Amino acid sequence: MYQHILIGTDGSELAAQAVFHGIGLAKACGAKVTIVTVTEPLNSLGDKDHMFAGLPDPMRQQAIDFLFEGAKNALEQAGNVANGAGVKSSQLSVEHSHPSEAIIETAENSGCDLIVMASHGRRGASRLLLGSETTKVLTHTNIPVLVCRLHSGRRKAA
Repeated sequence: MYQHILIGTDGSELAAQAVFHGIGLAKACGAKVTIVTVTEPLNSLGDKDHMFAGLPDPMRQQAIDFLFEGAKNALEQAGNVANGAGVKSSQLSVEHSHPSEAIIETAENSGCDLIVMASHGRRGASRLLLGSETTKVLTHTNIPVLVCRLHSGRRKAA
């Protein structure tokens, strides 16, 4: 079955659930995992068109540090889940302007045979306006993708 699974995370609760599912699958298959998080390159965070551009330098640096600390924490938490499950894992923080491209490139370069990601399950105009990194990965990779489409707070009509 699968031997090397890439799990994408951004540290959100939704992504954490996908991490849990991906690691569970890896354990069942005897696969190793690569856990990846993607942050924008520093040069794109400081240009005049970015939200941090108007901040004074010390505040801008604090905001950038906060982003990278979040990535580090997301990887650490996912790594702890893998360790607790007895699954061999590596954690990787990638700087890239386009997360979907970074995920695909990392999966290809690491020899992964499955990508696991979360999806908000948005529909209609919301999905079109907000875009979806998961949809972009699904569209542009030849590697199988397991999408953990999790709904929180939604109820189905009876």
